[in-house]
Amino acid sequence: MVSITGSNDKSAATERISWLERLNSNRNLLGFLFMLPAALVLLVFLAYPLGLGVWLGFTDVKVGRPGHFIGFDNYEWLFQDDIFWLSVFNTFLYTSVASVIKFAIGLWLALLLNRNLPFKSFLRAIVLLPFIVPTVLSALAFWWIYDSQDSVISWTLIEMGLLDQPIDFLGNPNNARASVIAANIWRGIPFVAITLLAGLQTISPSLYEAATIDGANEWQRFRRITLPLLTPIIAVVMTFSVLFTFTDFQLIWVMTRGGPINATHLMATLSYQRAIIGGALGEGAAIAVAMIPFLLAAVLFSYFGLQRQKWQQGGRDD
Repeated sequence: MVSITGSNDKSAATERISWLERLNSNRNLLGFLFMLPAALVLLVFLAYPLGLGVWLGFTDVKVGRPGHFIGFDNYEWLFQDDIFWLSVFNTFLYTSVASVIKFAIGLWLALLLNRNLPFKSFLRAIVLLPFIVPTVLSALAFWWIYDSQDSVISWTLIEMGLLDQPIDFLGNPNNARASVIAANIWRGIPFVAITLLAGLQTISPSLYEAATIDGANEWQRFRRITLPLLTPIIAVVMTFSVLFTFTDFQLIWVMTRGGPINATHLMATLSYQRAIIGGALGEGAAIAVAMIPFLLAAVLFSYFGLQRQKWQQGGRDD
């Protein structure tokens, strides 16, 4: 009996070792097992709320009252709602202008910080500050800066003799749009700059040395070396920048709450106003669901752009 039991234990141990060896050799299975806990968390905390939001968009549910399935009535009503289309216009204007300016200034800062500057580490820390400050605090600071009576900008310009009266930053529709875009740019530049700086530091200096020996000027080195090698990083950074800007809520809500006369309402803020403050959960969910196609388009544009870049460089489209 002892010998039989011992042989069974040895056989079980051998099978376990063989299974572990097969697991280590199967990289796909091993990767799946490592990703499984994170996938379960995402499924519970992201997939379920998303599915629930899509379902609510097809109902007339309100706060405190169960709703009924009404099909596409919420979406048909939205397509006839002028405020909804104004929020769509504001969202695209806000996202496009802010993202382009953030990229331009962020790339310039990244190129500047990549040079051998004095106090380079200190300057990098200073650049990162706007991004690590909580969004609500940033919004409150800009709300004070843009105050109609006590604005530091207006006070400075009046003291310099350039203005006779304070600027109505948040009371005028066009001024309000420009003001919230400026606040978003200030907050988003560090993310773009630091990420692109990390990408720049992966480029070998020998490439620039060889180009310089061949007679290339600074613009040619940027055009032929920096930009092509930085393109995959740019695609990822701009995708995240567009997504964060498109779905921005805190900055707008704290500063303007969508005013004046809905001039700064984004789709996210309008959805919150209709669903939580107004109590029409179905209508608010429909507005939120209407954002999904635009977000998917941004992600797919970046993905296929990266695949094209790999193909141009001779890579394989995995």
